[in-house]
Amino acid sequence: MRLSVLFFTLLYLPCLSTIAQTMDFETYDPPSTLVVPEHQITKAKYPFVDVHNHQFGMNHQDLSPLIQDMDDLNMAVMVNLSGRGRGSDEHFNGVIKNVKENASNRFIIFTNISFDNIDEPNWSINTVEQLESDVKAGANGLKIYKSLGLRHTDKSGNRITVDDPRLDPIWAKCGELGIPVLIHSADPKSFWDEHDENNERWLELKVRPNRKRNANDPAPWEQIIAEQHHVFEKHPNTKFINAHLGWYANDLKTFGELMDKYPNMYSEIGAVIAELGRQPRAAKAFLTKYQDRVMFGKDSYNKEQYYTYFRVLETADEYFPYYKKYHAFWKMYGLNLSDEVLKKLYYKNALNVIPNIDASLFPE
Repeated sequence: MRLSVLFFTLLYLPCLSTIAQTMDFETYDPPSTLVVPEHQITKAKYPFVDVHNHQFGMNHQDLSPLIQDMDDLNMAVMVNLSGRGRGSDEHFNGVIKNVKENASNRFIIFTNISFDNIDEPNWSINTVEQLESDVKAGANGLKIYKSLGLRHTDKSGNRITVDDPRLDPIWAKCGELGIPVLIHSADPKSFWDEHDENNERWLELKVRPNRKRNANDPAPWEQIIAEQHHVFEKHPNTKFINAHLGWYANDLKTFGELMDKYPNMYSEIGAVIAELGRQPRAAKAFLTKYQDRVMFGKDSYNKEQYYTYFRVLETADEYFPYYKKYHAFWKMYGLNLSDEVLKKLYYKNALNVIPNIDASLFPE
């Protein structure tokens, strides 16, 4: 008996050991053996507004399949932040025309601005005029991409800061017109940190190396974020929707302090649901305390991925995965938000912040 055991060990153990030693972290992804209640939710409990979405082909696409998806999800309204696509009047006019003719109350369109000619003396005046014209045509907000503060430069090659004074007339005009600015600045701070064993996004940066920046590329993370906050401070009469919980979803205490400091700052949960799901008690407390300031957002469009958002927000499920391991290798827990907080997150706050959403699509 002992000889047979020894023979088996000598024969097979090297193979098993080799597998264990050569399997990398990307491959290791075992299903959990935990047996707990599971609630797969494919339709939100209440109609919701997705305030952070991008549909770049809306100037020509057949909207019927998308609307069917929205009905399946209980998404009453989608906010398309990419109204101008790549910047042309033709694209913007096509989007407005398509929506008005085929789904006038299901989509809200935000416009965009170009920083290419910011050195020209009349850039601010011309951009304000374009903004006014777009709003008159049907735009209900302004979306600022993260390229402001990261990639845009002037003719001298200098980085255009988020709080560049030449932009002040734009922010002020949005306040005058009563439209919000949904602004995305920087990215997760870990992208600026060393790519080593202490970086929680090590796997993401390994499989998406283009996301990695050095500490000053093109400026420190803290500097870009501070520039954004400076804009909020300078323009208290303008409503800003700070995208992705301002990249503070992993530090809700600090973000709460920012909420208190800038009453004109709102936010949304696009692309940070995994951060909320790993701290269910803290996240629930935060969303309850600031229940009038946070909205539902998703960012990239994928119908099945909404299910995870619903599960985190609505259930008390335990220890379930995010849909992208490289983005979040940890497990999540449901927040089990109250009905009133859910309603505000799903639609009530959007109705208060974004003009011309059809209120008849939502319960009293």
